[in-house]
Amino acid sequence: MYGAGYNRTPHQSLNNLKVTAMAKASTPKGSPARPPAARRAAAKPPAKKSSAVAPSRVAPNRLDTPTDLSPEAVLEISDALKALLADTFTLYIKTKNFHWHVSGPHFRDYHLLLDEQAEQIFESTDDLAERARKIGGTTLRSIGQIAKLSRISDNEAEYVDPRDMLLELVADNKAMVASLREAHGVADKHEDFATTSLIENFIDATERRTWFLFEASRRADNTGH
Repeated sequence: MYGAGYNRTPHQSLNNLKVTAMAKASTPKGSPARPPAARRAAAKPPAKKSSAVAPSRVAPNRLDTPTDLSPEAVLEISDALKALLADTFTLYIKTKNFHWHVSGPHFRDYHLLLDEQAEQIFESTDDLAERARKIGGTTLRSIGQIAKLSRISDNEAEYVDPRDMLLELVADNKAMVASLREAHGVADKHEDFATTSLIENFIDATERRTWFLFEASRRADNTGH
């Protein structure tokens, strides 16, 4: 009459009713009954938060470059290179100034010579600046720094005799060689052989400019030479 599955005893039915009643009592009114898996998950204690501090994405110094040179060496070498760069820019402007304002019977020769030398001087500026950056140092940031650090004097005279121009540049290039040798000593002390090699090339180029300027400035003797 009740079907094949209806074979439970009164005792079993009573137990089932008790379980159902207990489940309903543990569920707040208006809330859907949670399945057993959800109840087990809710019973777990909350996971402990990690006390590890996340690594900072900001480096202590964004301009640092990996190098085996000590911080003291980097500072000394980059300062020496910075001063050389200031001298180089000043010498470039002065050479260009004389190139633009030279006058007289040797105009063409002097004009072209000074332009050639100015171009060579300017080409060295990037190498000097980037050498400082390669080792993690800094370089010039403004015209004001050039004026502050340069050891070569400007010449703003309204007119300069062509031969005096050449002689002044001879003196400036000789002074530049002395500064290059001094910087070479700083780099050599710290065994920065890349910087010493770079400076050695600049010494050779500067001595060549001095030679050409000196020969061009010599007065002709009674033989015409």
